[in-house]
Amino acid sequence: MMQDVVAVFLGIGLSAACGFRIFVPLLAASVLALTGQVRLAENLAWMGTYPALVAFATATALEIGAYYIAWLDHALDAIATPAAVIAGTLITGALIPDLAPWLRWTLAVIAGGLPASVVQGATVLLRGKSTLLSGGMGNFLVATGELLGAVLTSALAVLLPVVTGVLVVAAVLVLLLLFRRKVFSRSRPDPAGRVS
Repeated sequence: MMQDVVAVFLGIGLSAACGFRIFVPLLAASVLALTGQVRLAENLAWMGTYPALVAFATATALEIGAYYIAWLDHALDAIATPAAVIAGTLITGALIPDLAPWLRWTLAVIAGGLPASVVQGATVLLRGKSTLLSGGMGNFLVATGELLGAVLTSALAVLLPVVTGVLVVAAVLVLLLLFRRKVFSRSRPDPAGRVS
């Protein structure tokens, strides 16, 4: 039971890292499985094989490089958003093998897909603001920050899964509250009767 709880928190942390870069946490999960640090669900055991490791390492290198190409970073965001949700859900589902499939995948969507989508959404907004304010010149810094976020979040999730998972949950809640406040504050009329 305690292993399942730790695995869920590990999944939450790695899933959040998927919002920064999709393949960095998948590579981390593959390394963890190959070294025997985690046990993967039977139908996802392929993630812990050497061909998967090579594929994830290659995809990681290509993804990192592609985000430094000015026009390609925005195109990748359109693909990366649904892919991050899928990757986050997949990682979390793979890490909790001892639950019934319906419970595992329900938990994986909530604990894996949600953090990945929130972090990915925040990075898309940040890149959009960077492009608007700097004409795309600041996107290099955004790409570097996202890469560091993916590596650090993945490393912290592996080293301190419970702490990282709790921090990710708190960060996701704060981001969702900020987004909700921003959306609803736009639709409220001000005291003079004008809609802001």
